[in-house]
Amino acid sequence: MVGRDGLIGVYIMANRMHGAIYIGVTSDLIARADQHRRGVVEGFTRRYGLKRLVWYELHETIVDAIQREKSLKRYARDWKANLIEAMNPDWSDLFPTLVSGGVEAAPDPDIYRDWTPGERATPTLRPLPKGWRTDES
Repeated sequence: MVGRDGLIGVYIMANRMHGAIYIGVTSDLIARADQHRRGVVEGFTRRYGLKRLVWYELHETIVDAIQREKSLKRYARDWKANLIEAMNPDWSDLFPTLVSGGVEAAPDPDIYRDWTPGERATPTLRPLPKGWRTDES
């Protein structure tokens, strides 16, 4: 759920109810959703104006989150819409609630316009799992 950098999760961004959707995975859900909302992420989400965080699911590890993302991408669009509506029937933007820690924030969409993620710690390298090889082996 909480990784080195933030909340590990799979998420769905949309531009409107039953509009275009994008499924992504991240190790820092708040920062990544904010990037999509501000339009700084090049590609599909910016081109189609996907600024609403309409669904997310937190995971213990990034590996679990990636597996879930790949699984979700295989389902039909109607199944994905049902998944969103089970959590968020109106396809509302869940970002303000996520940022406020679950307490409903003010409905003003500009309230988080100047929000930036905190300083990131320098990552520490961990040894490879037993049995994994490096280029040096």
